[in-house]
Amino acid sequence: MSPADPEQKEWTAVFVARYESLDAIREFVGQAAEVCCMDKKSVYAVQMATDEACTNIIEHAFGGESDNSIECTCRATADQITIILYDCGHTFDPNAVPSPTLNSNLDERSSGGLGLFFMHQLMDEIHFEFIPATPDQPACNILTMVKRKEQHS
Repeated sequence: MSPADPEQKEWTAVFVARYESLDAIREFVGQAAEVCCMDKKSVYAVQMATDEACTNIIEHAFGGESDNSIECTCRATADQITIILYDCGHTFDPNAVPSPTLNSNLDERSSGGLGLFFMHQLMDEIHFEFIPATPDQPACNILTMVKRKEQHS
């Protein structure tokens, strides 16, 4: 179901874990954010955070482009949008990612951590969950990101 239906409050789509899917993913979450009546700045933030998260899934969870899938669910309420990304790639521990050194020169900075930093800057809440493998299901990652509408006075 497309987020273009304003009566719908939840949409799910599955994308192939390839960089060429990123445009479609950004469009999908952008439409959902627009249905939720987010302002342009918030729509852009949701799209960029989701793009970064999906890029990380492709690069780190799947070790590069693959035929694996990334499931994306968008839930709209009157005051926020929630983006849920689900993948069954390598597990991810956000606590293992060092904080970026933002005050040092570019050539002195260690690589990594900026994407997660930007996701936290763009969204209001970010939660990571890991589902252990069972005999019937592989281990999976769930990333939940929330963006609340800006309150205008």
